[in-house]
Amino acid sequence: MTNLEVPFLEYRVFSGTLRELPASKKLLINTINQYSFCIAERDPEFKQALLNSDILLPDGVGVVAAVKFLSGKKISKIAGADLFYHLAYDLNITGGKCFFLGSSEETLRKIKEKLASDYPAIKAGFYSPPFKPSFSEEENREMVDAVNAFNPEVLFVGMTAPKQEKWLAEHKDQIDARVSCAIGAVFDFYAGTVERPDEFWINIGMEWFIRLFKEPKRMWRRYIYYGPVFLRYIFREKFRQEKT
Repeated sequence: MTNLEVPFLEYRVFSGTLRELPASKKLLINTINQYSFCIAERDPEFKQALLNSDILLPDGVGVVAAVKFLSGKKISKIAGADLFYHLAYDLNITGGKCFFLGSSEETLRKIKEKLASDYPAIKAGFYSPPFKPSFSEEENREMVDAVNAFNPEVLFVGMTAPKQEKWLAEHKDQIDARVSCAIGAVFDFYAGTVERPDEFWINIGMEWFIRLFKEPKRMWRRYIYYGPVFLRYIFREKFRQEKT
């Protein structure tokens, strides 16, 4: 564990700022929130993918609060969107290259148009994989070849969790990008196909509530069901700590 990481149960969660990300080595960056934590407890392959991250960002107020409760360490939430804008800003300054792997052709088209306006110096590549639960060997090879042929510095993967994390874990060593990151919903947020809550709600830690309010049918299990499940894990760990 480095001085920019804090323990969170079995995980090592990043505790620095995005400016402190290591610049000298190949990085695989994932995020963890209360929902992905709970899903990973039931999906060993997903859990291993998160555990094997080079950087695991605390993308949720639940994880931030849990770290403080269990270890007394104060960290800040860093969402996948924060990572995207941070990397895009730097790439625009240097005229760098990034690749978007995932989502639909229509969403990628909207990202391409917005990127050209917001970050005109960035050179971007795009690939929309088949919409299916898993990919064939040939499909995986086509995706890896498409990324490497473009030779990006940064690979953004948006296939939804846990598929995107598992895919990156499986293909990390085949990908030439300096930074590979699973950012899921950020594709839709940036394209404008899904509206992210505004900065006010994000800053007061209530982004989850607005997403639940706007999409109750899709989000209720994530927050209403898995919220108490997550709390059980945290209180069980606190009880274990106090007994030892």
